[in-house]
Amino acid sequence: MIELKSAEEVDRMAVTGQFVGELLAELSGVAAVGVNLMDLEHHARRRIAERGAESCYWDYAPSFGRGPFRNVLCLSVNDAVLHGLPHDYVLRDGDLLSIDMAVGIDGWVADSAVSVIVGTPDPEDLKLIEATEVALEAGIAAARPGGRLGDVSAAIGEVAHSYGYRVNGEFGGHGIGRTMHEAPHVANDGRPRRGLKLHPGLTIAIEPWFCRSTDRIRFDADGWTIRSADGSRTAHSEHTVAVTESGPRVLTRRPTHGVTPAEPTGKPATTS
Repeated sequence: MIELKSAEEVDRMAVTGQFVGELLAELSGVAAVGVNLMDLEHHARRRIAERGAESCYWDYAPSFGRGPFRNVLCLSVNDAVLHGLPHDYVLRDGDLLSIDMAVGIDGWVADSAVSVIVGTPDPEDLKLIEATEVALEAGIAAARPGGRLGDVSAAIGEVAHSYGYRVNGEFGGHGIGRTMHEAPHVANDGRPRRGLKLHPGLTIAIEPWFCRSTDRIRFDADGWTIRSADGSRTAHSEHTVAVTESGPRVLTRRPTHGVTPAEPTGKPATTS
């Protein structure tokens, strides 16, 4: 069942979205050469607790994972793209890190992800991240009342193909609101003018993710971490978006300035 949210409920989701966006921006600044993934995880745990928020990941236990997840961040490095289980790993120069988080505040959830390069960027990694970001913006632009869900999926897929990347159909975006995963599924490729009609009050997480040279994936032995099947690098971008009468409203937009990283060390992370 798909629940359309009232304008007031979307505003309440936007409160959560602002916190998620600010914390992702902060974590992107903390991520640096020499920083352990578990430092990022514990940093996020502190911030979430201080805000009085609740992680949607902590008790997350889908059929494919060895759950519950028992962490508040998905931290995916290099060829890992989704559901990266935080572990004892020290970031190295040139690593491509994807940070994904979802939290609830006062019963309303927001979900977002960003990919950054730690230290010295590889141009091909910058291109890959750029592709996910451009695809995300294209998907957002298509999330307009009167359109179809296929318009969103087709916009994402068109960008992926224009950059020369293939699209995996197993994991994509999703409805969101009172819980992290609601209907409908939002595929990262599709046909325009097909599928669910978009009405004001629909809230969805749009999340393009691409691998550099494959559309196939494999799971780590931990049951969670999803990697490109051929070991090529990956990237992931995501926002929570509301369809409104006046068009799409991004609820998790990250601040472009004004976020002070907490005690970063080494070289700062960079994005495209």
